Amino acid sequence: MSKRNSTQQPLRLADSGKDWRPLADRMRPRRLEEFVGQTHLLAPGKPLYQAIADGQPHSLILWGPPGTGKTTLARLIADRSSARFIALSAVQAGIKDIRDAVALARQSAVEGQPTVLFLDEVHRFNKAQQDAFLPHVEDGTLTFIGATTENPSFEIVGALLSRARVYVLKALSAEELRALLQAALGDRERGLGAQELTIEDDALALLAHAADGDARRALGMLELAAAVAAAAGGKLITLAQAQDIASGGRRRFDKGGDQFYDQISALHKAVRGTDPDAALYWFARMLDGGCDPHYLARRITRMASEDIGLADPRALQIALDAWQIYERLGSPEGELALAEAVLYLAVAAKSNAVYTALAEARADVEHYGSLDVPLRLRNAPTRLMKELGHGSGYRYAHDEPQAYAAGERYLPDDMPDRRYYHPTARGLEQRIGEALERLRRPTSDEGKS
Repeated sequence: MSKRNSTQQPLRLADSGKDWRPLADRMRPRRLEEFVGQTHLLAPGKPLYQAIADGQPHSLILWGPPGTGKTTLARLIADRSSARFIALSAVQAGIKDIRDAVALARQSAVEGQPTVLFLDEVHRFNKAQQDAFLPHVEDGTLTFIGATTENPSFEIVGALLSRARVYVLKALSAEELRALLQAALGDRERGLGAQELTIEDDALALLAHAADGDARRALGMLELAAAVAAAAGGKLITLAQAQDIASGGRRRFDKGGDQFYDQISALHKAVRGTDPDAALYWFARMLDGGCDPHYLARRITRMASEDIGLADPRALQIALDAWQIYERLGSPEGELALAEAVLYLAVAAKSNAVYTALAEARADVEHYGSLDVPLRLRNAPTRLMKELGHGSGYRYAHDEPQAYAAGERYLPDDMPDRRYYHPTARGLEQRIGEALERLRRPTSDEGKS
């Protein structure tokens, strides 16, 4: 490994001299000024920009979706600081590779050269593998740069997080991707400029949109479109050609990752916030991303219990019916029933009284422990149990006026009175609350005593 290998050498066939690297790799920015996007991090005066410009790198984690420039940024940091650049992938590397990299870093330090160790997919390393970096980051043997598409809070050990600053990279905007594609079309040295291609405005906009914030995907589609145009004997990339290439793409959605949970959170909050249009949008987004409709059915049923409850008990039944319909019809027909449930839940009266009541009851169970059931409330199926007083003094509610034993207590005797369930003044719960208040109101005889 050379002392300084931050600039990747082109792959060329011996007899042709042609650079066979993908367009996305050929178009990697060579200078910070060429970097597209991430202005919230790389605008002059920003801490990361200043650290790079001054050639004073620090250990960091780059967190963002694919194709946002994490690897490129790591290379630029090493290049600007004249550091040895060692790149590893957590998909293939192990403890031995870490040891070898540390040995090279120590050798470089003796020679007066700093080392930047870049670990792609850092979230794939287990705790022991991540911990292996700690002493070498701590003593300055190397500057650690990790790249991940997953939330560092969950995937990176706390000790490494405390030694590396986290920077969040954003998906590129359609405007930024258009600029990137136009640069690739005009670059004669590394891009497609030598082919003298042009592209219809609508085709350029379509490719930028279809890339969904991913620069690598955008350049890959452009390269394929250029090949299609060349095969057709033309110098113009048409909208029809771009449509063929862009068709079938999916939006960003990482099953089980942050985007997955962010989107289900948005769906849940839209339902809770009584916004049927936003709820339907997030439902469609998750289906589009490949989310299992069975998971959506389960979460929709949870919403019916947590956020609607007894304000509209029909919501739970509608959610269960939609789940069953999907089980019978499958996709795509059954998805319409789930959408119907989403819309019903979104417009239904809202109450979390059941949810909060259960949480308070569980807290008391934890606090008071295993209190005895009062004798009058115990079952008495045998003669011995009756002789021991089980069931003695129990008031059968159906024998009481309005089938309600006024003044009776059903909590443990050693526990104070509790009111967990507080019906809201919305939907059916308003009537439930009025009925409970009427039943619990002291009678005239009780008021005299």
